[in-house]
Amino acid sequence: MSGRVLVVDDNKVIRQLIRVNLELEGFEVVTAADGAECLEIVHRVRPDVVTLDVVMPRLDGLQAAARLRADVRTRDIPIAIISACTQLEVDGGRAAGVDAFLAKPFEPAEMVRLVRRLMGCGQVEGDEGLPGVRTPGEVEPAARPAG
Repeated sequence: MSGRVLVVDDNKVIRQLIRVNLELEGFEVVTAADGAECLEIVHRVRPDVVTLDVVMPRLDGLQAAARLRADVRTRDIPIAIISACTQLEVDGGRAAGVDAFLAKPFEPAEMVRLVRRLMGCGQVEGDEGLPGVRTPGEVEPAARPAG
């Protein structure tokens, strides 16, 4: 398994938890402490997937997702929100073009499966690839708006 993931979370412990678990699965991981830093480095690191927390200083995850979708260079990068996933966050994420949601607290294996799926690595255990099928703790994947 290979691929580059940009992990964005203002909590250093959460960033490290996600980093370690993805690196153990063979992913290259780059981290950012907030949405503004994400936008500063995304073009340089060219990730295959971006994970975003929602509540962060300077620029929150929903605003960062909207800006990633608005930029022709980043609009096709799969984005996952890894956050408390309140209904407001889910609705805002769908409006911003987020591809999937994973609620905190999460099992590391769930997060790895989610990243694999977003990276397009085919079917993974417990996921038939059908709309509405999700791993435990994951909010239903959002439909990507056409365009």
